[in-house]
Amino acid sequence: MPANPARLPSPAPDALRLSRHLAQVVETATLETTPFHHVYLREIFPSGFYQTLLARLPATRRYREMRHRQAMRPDGRSARRKFYLFPEHVMLLPAEQRAFWLPIARQLRSRELHDAFKHLFRGALERRFGKAVENLSFYPVPMLLRDFGGYRIGIHGDSMRKAITVQLYLPSDTSQAHLGTLLHEGRTGEAAEHILPLQFLPATGYAFPVMRHESWHSVAATSETDGVRDSLMISYMVQDTAGTWLIERLKRLWLFLAYFLRR
Repeated sequence: MPANPARLPSPAPDALRLSRHLAQVVETATLETTPFHHVYLREIFPSGFYQTLLARLPATRRYREMRHRQAMRPDGRSARRKFYLFPEHVMLLPAEQRAFWLPIARQLRSRELHDAFKHLFRGALERRFGKAVENLSFYPVPMLLRDFGGYRIGIHGDSMRKAITVQLYLPSDTSQAHLGTLLHEGRTGEAAEHILPLQFLPATGYAFPVMRHESWHSVAATSETDGVRDSLMISYMVQDTAGTWLIERLKRLWLFLAYFLRR
């Protein structure tokens, strides 16, 4: 932490309005029901803000490996890296990046954005949890992702510890459009072959409620020539009991200690 925090550069005005802008994008998005409930989001960042965001992405050495067997490269390293956008992690970044990402980290976890997604997916969430969305509250976990050549993940439905999955794409241009997430009607057989691609385009993204045996999706294998695949993910975690509420907060503490000791 710098000796004089007052000297940190002021965050961009758009960063301070990000929560309201994202919530408006979600509130006006068209809910699609095929192959399952989801939205494809466009113009998710304020005009002129996107290039600044890309320029402020942390260096790769700030990320940690997200290890799963399908993403392992021949050298034994994972093709996917992650950087948690909790304030305590952002405080470990250099001063300019810290000043930029701190307000964003807070706004990505805002109640306004949480409620926008919750009400957008009202029907599916009420079917899953058996109660009105007004009585549901989730724990937002935002993170930056950086994928390298060799990343892939087969058809899966996401952990039921999640209630909503959000991924915001961060490419610099349209050349990576083919790297988007694929939605499937099913996990196996002919249903798995019925695919809806969500193009990996600048300032776009998607979101869906996590539903058992419904929210099937995948990412096709990337290559070295595809370049780095940057994105921002928000996982809204289930906290419907005192135990799950406590687990998410203990996990956050453990993650910070692990990152701090390894930095």
